[in-house]
Amino acid sequence: MNEKLRKIINYYGIDKQLKYFQSEVFELNEAIIKKRNTGALENVVNGILDVMSPLLNTERKDYSKENIKEELADVMVMLKQIQLYYDISTEDIKRIMKLKVDRQLERISYEKKQKNN
Repeated sequence: MNEKLRKIINYYGIDKQLKYFQSEVFELNEAIIKKRNTGALENVVNGILDVMSPLLNTERKDYSKENIKEELADVMVMLKQIQLYYDISTEDIKRIMKLKVDRQLERISYEKKQKNN
């Protein structure tokens, strides 16, 4: 997979792929906004479909979730290209992610303590 991604980024170049990455992030953001803004009527219809699908022996698909899944895949492909282009190791990314997650958990713990006081 990495070699395929290297071919893609080497063919188009970093500037073009960074611009494309921005559009993919925008599309993911749109999919998330669409999911969050599901209206009351849509929620009722979705609830009915959730109940009826097993009775009709049909599979119920959450198309907004499928859209988010698709856009996440697009963003992750672009992220991997950028990672490869700049020769950033997966270990470095994981280490930084761990630091950020731990820091956020510390913030949550602090906020909980503040609420309890």
